[in-house]
Amino acid sequence: MSEEKQKRILIIDDDPDITITLRMSLEDNGFKVNSYTDPVLAFENFSSDFYDLVLLDIKMKGDGFHLYQKIKRVDNRIKICFLTATEFFHEEIRKEQGFGQFNQETFLRKPIEIKDLVHAIKKLLQS
Repeated sequence: MSEEKQKRILIIDDDPDITITLRMSLEDNGFKVNSYTDPVLAFENFSSDFYDLVLLDIKMKGDGFHLYQKIKRVDNRIKICFLTATEFFHEEIRKEQGFGQFNQETFLRKPIEIKDLVHAIKKLLQS
């Protein structure tokens, strides 16, 4: 990533262990990363055109889908990648929440191998 601008990622997950692990792993893979365990604080510090991608936990206090909608109102070009530990398949989540416009790569299941996460992020950033 040294040839191109370092991509900026925002992680929002209410589990501090996951947040720290993801942040350190993504930084080790060349990304600039900010992370929050508090969705309210994350949104208060979010600004348009700063991040390239948001990794957003679906099931947390404050509801990840609601936070997604608020973030998209501030920056409708930001790429969002949902993290989920639920047993629901992404199709059921999309149908249930009315988010049919998402493609499969937008939902990643926790736990996830870091190499798979990095691959998914790079693919999403290129789309």
